Amino acid sequence: MSNVRFDAVQKANAKTPVIAVAPAIETSTYYGCNVFNRAAMRKYLSEETRRAIYETIENGATLEKDVAEHVAAGMKRWALDMGATHYTHWFQPLNGGTAEKHDSFADPRGRDESIEKFSGKLLCQQEPDASSFPSGGLRNTFEARGYTAWDPSSPAFIMGDTLCIPTVFISYTGEALDYKVPLMKSDAAVTKAASEILAYFGLGKEVVHSYLGWEQEYFLVDKELYLQRPDLMLTERTLIGHCSSKNQQLDDHYFAAIPERVKEFMKDLEFECYKLGIPAKTRHNEVAPGQFELAPVYEAANLAIDHNLLLMSVMKTLAKKHGFEVLLHEKPFAGVNGSGKHCNWSIGTESGIGLMSPGKTDEENLRFFCFMANTLKAVYDNNALLKACVLNASNAHRLGANEAPPAIISSFLGTQIYDAFEEMLNSTEMVKLAGKRGFNLGISQVPVLQVDNTDRNRTSPFAFTGNRFEFRAVGSSANCSGPITILNTALAYQLKQFKVAVDKRIEAGEDVFHAILNETRETYRASKPICFNGNGYSDEWKAEAKARGLDCEASVPLVYDEYTSERTVRIFGEMGILSPVELASRKEIFWEIYCKKLGIEARTLCDLTTNHIIPVAIRYQNILIENVRNLKEICGDNVESFKRMSKTQMDLIGCISDDISCAENTVDDLEAVIDELSAKGEGRDVAIRYHDEVTPMLEKIRSHVDSLEMMVDDQMWPLPKYRELLFIH
Repeated sequence: MSNVRFDAVQKANAKTPVIAVAPAIETSTYYGCNVFNRAAMRKYLSEETRRAIYETIENGATLEKDVAEHVAAGMKRWALDMGATHYTHWFQPLNGGTAEKHDSFADPRGRDESIEKFSGKLLCQQEPDASSFPSGGLRNTFEARGYTAWDPSSPAFIMGDTLCIPTVFISYTGEALDYKVPLMKSDAAVTKAASEILAYFGLGKEVVHSYLGWEQEYFLVDKELYLQRPDLMLTERTLIGHCSSKNQQLDDHYFAAIPERVKEFMKDLEFECYKLGIPAKTRHNEVAPGQFELAPVYEAANLAIDHNLLLMSVMKTLAKKHGFEVLLHEKPFAGVNGSGKHCNWSIGTESGIGLMSPGKTDEENLRFFCFMANTLKAVYDNNALLKACVLNASNAHRLGANEAPPAIISSFLGTQIYDAFEEMLNSTEMVKLAGKRGFNLGISQVPVLQVDNTDRNRTSPFAFTGNRFEFRAVGSSANCSGPITILNTALAYQLKQFKVAVDKRIEAGEDVFHAILNETRETYRASKPICFNGNGYSDEWKAEAKARGLDCEASVPLVYDEYTSERTVRIFGEMGILSPVELASRKEIFWEIYCKKLGIEARTLCDLTTNHIIPVAIRYQNILIENVRNLKEICGDNVESFKRMSKTQMDLIGCISDDISCAENTVDDLEAVIDELSAKGEGRDVAIRYHDEVTPMLEKIRSHVDSLEMMVDDQMWPLPKYRELLFIH
């Protein structure tokens, strides 16, 4: 083992967890203490100001300038009392992360005077540089002006010494340059469309929102080992590395006891989450060694997404304090499960009515079937777009890899719901839905189990799980806003079409109940191709999906064409979510990011192969050659004895030579292609060439390097191996 690698492994293995012995503090004593929530508002804002901002948060009322001044004054006082010295507009540019520019509260006034200043204008609007973020052609590099605007529905919070104010981000000419603007527009669209349907059921005054419960999967690796892997540092995935002889074959990591070092990290992470109002609830080991999950309580989608982005930032900072690095890449290690971010999505009312929850009466169940059928139709009509919003350079390694749903969007309903819909096709009256059933194990000590009315299907990208849909195809590093925006928009558009059809039936003389029932039946009939309860991994399903008319394209660059398809442009335009120009910009940005990520991976792999691996392989090969020379000297003229004694080493020398030669030649070819593509920019044609030409070269180089790893002396290998990276001690 190389000295550098040996030292890193020793340091990682020598870590001992710090076991907390102090009694746990009840979360109620500090939950949300770093958030300008209603408790803080009651202390720092007048009753009149609070009423105005509550109206803005709950009903979308416009906040008047004088009210904003009062809010800013109270927010500043709270932030200063909490030790904050700076403030920032915290926004979500289209690079997939978050951004912030810090300004001091201090406002120097002359040589020896300064005051703390923060106005309503500074709270509501600021001006970051719009030319330095991805814009997909919406902005020229010489046109820098852009604006951030306060989103009152997501509360401000404090990180370190900075007051962070969630905002939207738009260009000087008004186009959305972020994920939050279309998300909020889509939520408003689904609110309006769903409320109009609820009016049929006497619930027209109910306020509807989209809701989200994300499940964040991630890997932890020891920091010392991470720093010895340039590929992890630069790309967040291992571009080379032979599988460990033991990884997840025994399923012994999933839900196993959490390692103490990891548990200490999780405890600190939960503590910080609770202070920031992030409702963390579940933690556990995931399937792969070194892989874990955190999941929160359900929230309104806009707030849930802000919380997820905040969590990803916090966990990276905290991990370092515990000697870890967090990997959010969808496939950091070959041969073991990758990481997703399952998005449990539904729509419901503020009063607590879940529109995707079965009811107890015929009317409640009709409402359930109505929204279910419309959701299925929305997913069916937009299955290619839904795939486009989750497929990227990193998630492409995970989807369809017998661990995650395939890159073909289908929906699992479960036997009972599917059978009920099928029965509806052959009936003119409302079908019955059974509730949960009891299951007696025949063990007196064990209570009767309540079995759900649907099983779970882990191969389904969009599975119904009892009262919501689980969009399992979303990647672990993703901003959930993209998928949720598309789901909201597609459903709002479909509900709008549904209402038009129902109104025509009513005008033709059908009563409201049967008009809704009959149109629900036809909506489901039209969406049947999206429903699939079987094994999504099978080759038979791929053929059947194509026959059903589902999008089966696997090339990431080609999938992005769907952002400007005639249907996408029409739907997003009619619903007022994104203009044709904004949709085209998304496509350009995603091509650009795809090219840049693969370009970074290619150059990193070329460097690793040329400067780290091949020199070590040649050095080991020279040792073998010297040993063969020594054997020849010992054997003298006894040729047969020499052949017998040196055969294994000669074969090994030949294999090493072949792998070195093939790796070197492919690196040369790859560098030539990358240089050519880099000069062409990052458009569609270049992205296609990255997919078709660069990706196979990456795999080819890896195969030869991984072969060398299994032949070169372990003590000489320069990089930490999978068996060292995956298992936390």
